[in-house]
Amino acid sequence: MSDVTLHLASNRVDVHRNNAEPWSITLVDTGDATQTGGRLRRVLPYIKDEPYFALTYGDGLANIDINAEVEFHKAHGRLATVAGVRPPSRFGAMTVAGARVSIFAEKPKQGEGWINGGYFVLSPRVGELLADDHTVWGARSARAARARGPIARLFTRRLLAADGYAA
Repeated sequence: MSDVTLHLASNRVDVHRNNAEPWSITLVDTGDATQTGGRLRRVLPYIKDEPYFALTYGDGLANIDINAEVEFHKAHGRLATVAGVRPPSRFGAMTVAGARVSIFAEKPKQGEGWINGGYFVLSPRVGELLADDHTVWGARSARAARARGPIARLFTRRLLAADGYAA
């Protein structure tokens, strides 16, 4: 809600318009080749004394109530909360009886499938699961999941909770 310019070389911040939330923002250079888990690992020294923090991959857009997500996280007592979403179907669905379409729905919501919405509330203790800068936070394949990346370890140790949202 504010407009600012950061002058890194001169260690100066210009505030052009100030209607700010009571936030502190830390920018951390994590390197081009660092995976998500490694990026998280490099940020943890700045948030290690916080009871929880929010994490997103940065390439998603969702209508998630962050305050409700934080309250849910605090209530269940696990190290991690992931926002689960039910994505819409990529295609229209229809039922055909003979030559007649009896049901037609354009991109219906999937009934059962939940996916990782890409938004998390985490305890800084998740850092214990991050080996190095090459740690991939979320598995891109079943093989990677079996390699016991951080999310898989949170799941198998029953330290991961999900809060569901309709997409």
